[in-house]
Amino acid sequence: MKTKDGFLVINKDKGFTSHDCVKQIRKLLNTKKVGHTGTLDPEVTGTLPIAIGSATRFIQYLPQGKTYIGQIKLGIRTNTDDIHGEIINQKNWPKISDDKLDQYLDKFRGIIKQTPPKVSSIHVNGERAYKKFFNNENFELAPREVKIDELILIKWDQINGIIEIKIKCSSGTYIRSIARDLGKILNSEGCLLQLKRISACGFNEQHSIKISDMEKEKNKTSNLIIPTISALNHISTLELKKEEEINFWQTGRAIKVDINYLNKSKTFNFKKPIKLVDQRKALLGIGFFNKEQTYINPKLVLNAK
Repeated sequence: MKTKDGFLVINKDKGFTSHDCVKQIRKLLNTKKVGHTGTLDPEVTGTLPIAIGSATRFIQYLPQGKTYIGQIKLGIRTNTDDIHGEIINQKNWPKISDDKLDQYLDKFRGIIKQTPPKVSSIHVNGERAYKKFFNNENFELAPREVKIDELILIKWDQINGIIEIKIKCSSGTYIRSIARDLGKILNSEGCLLQLKRISACGFNEQHSIKISDMEKEKNKTSNLIIPTISALNHISTLELKKEEEINFWQTGRAIKVDINYLNKSKTFNFKKPIKLVDQRKALLGIGFFNKEQTYINPKLVLNAK
């Protein structure tokens, strides 16, 4: 039986890389065209959406943003900015109220700049930063702008110096950097104790399954695959009703649009991608409006099944 195209949401265990998960899914589904939607560190657990088949082409069009539940340990700094690294300094943490701590967290809300951990997958002169780190090379990473949409203080354990937070953030945000920098702001040290991702790219842990459970019930795996079009609900839809239009689209030609219809519908953002479907609601691909808003130019084209 041919594997369905779409997204499978893995509940990743500790100790596995994102690529480990991809390899396991390839083997389980007996298909090569599998990819993940963004790296999840080996020690981080939780939601890892996996694209299968033609869905791999739509990863860049998924909703942005990820949500985590994490714990920060004050008083310790490590060379990896998490509890698994080598301790390079220890310092007492302050006695502080929940309200005052929440005020300090304000410094991490909104658009901020952060320096990524050296143990990260960022490219430095064509090589991953973590490879340079483990080769004991000297290098610096430049601060990057990220967006923190939500940062909630869940619990403050004064005795053990452990802060539990919920954070909703843009792609590219490093929670380890927040742990490290919060420690500095509190005149202490800080590192990430543990982290779980509860949502990513529009998928959440309610959709997820552990690979070990998939291995036990291989015959049910196909039912867990979320159709690609269901993952693109945030993108406006244009239905092509004429066979001529569909043929034009599938041969990579622009589609002329009725501007009066688009203005009446009030659902189209002319600067954002638009997905096209046929009358059966089968996904045909992604396009963008031209400057005059009279045509939709193909960006990603699928043949309807």
